[in-house]
Amino acid sequence: MTEVHEESGTQQVKRSSRWRSWLELPVIVGVALLLSLLVRSFLVEAFVIPSGSMEQTLRVGDRIAVEKVGYRFGSISRGDVVVFHGPAGWESETSGEGAGGVLGAVQTVGSWFGLPTPSDDDFVKRVIGLPGDHVECAGPGLPVKVNGKAVAESYIYPGDDPSGTPFSVTVPPGDLWVMGDHRGDSADSRSHLDDPDRGFVPEHDVVGRAVAVVWPPTHWRRLPRD
Repeated sequence: MTEVHEESGTQQVKRSSRWRSWLELPVIVGVALLLSLLVRSFLVEAFVIPSGSMEQTLRVGDRIAVEKVGYRFGSISRGDVVVFHGPAGWESETSGEGAGGVLGAVQTVGSWFGLPTPSDDDFVKRVIGLPGDHVECAGPGLPVKVNGKAVAESYIYPGDDPSGTPFSVTVPPGDLWVMGDHRGDSADSRSHLDDPDRGFVPEHDVVGRAVAVVWPPTHWRRLPRD
C-alpha cells in the first residue's frame, strides 16, 4: 500500500508540474508579444521592399530595419533613406493585393511580433529636399540641384539620369521632397506635382530612418547617411 501511495504522490506532482507549465505558457507568450509590440512601436520596425524604386541601394524582397528613435531627438537630413506613410494619391508600390484567408491572418499575427509584411500605405525613398530648400533639375543628363548646388548622387541606379523630367520646387515648411534611387522606376515626389500636396511629404508622416538591410544574408549591410 505504501508503494502505491508513494507512486500516486509522484504522479500527482508530475501532473501538477505539467499543469503549471501549461498555465505559464500563455503568460510567457503574452510577455513576449508585449515586448515585441513595444519595440516595434517605439524603437525598431522591420519592413519589406516591394518594388525596384530604390535599386541598387535596396532590392525587391530586402528586409530593412527602420529605427524610430533618432528623429525624436534629432532632425531629418538630406540623403536619409526614410519610410513614410504615403500622402493621399500615392499609389501602392506593393506587388499584387494583400493576402487573405489563413495567409493574411498569419501575416497579421507576424506583424504583431515585428515581422515585416507588405503594406499599401508605407513607402521608402531618399530625402533630397528639406523645408525651405529649392530643388530643381533642368532635365535628362543634368544634375539635381539643391539651393543652386549640384548634388553628388553616387547612389543613383547605374545608367539612370538624375531626373528624366525637369522640375523646380521650393519645399514648404514641415515638408520633404523625396526621390527613389532608381530614378527611371520610381513614382516619387516628381510624379505628384499635380496633386494637391504637389508631391511633398509631411515630416510628421515619416516612420523612421532605414539603418540596415537585415535579410537576405547575402545583402546584409548598414545604410549610412549620405
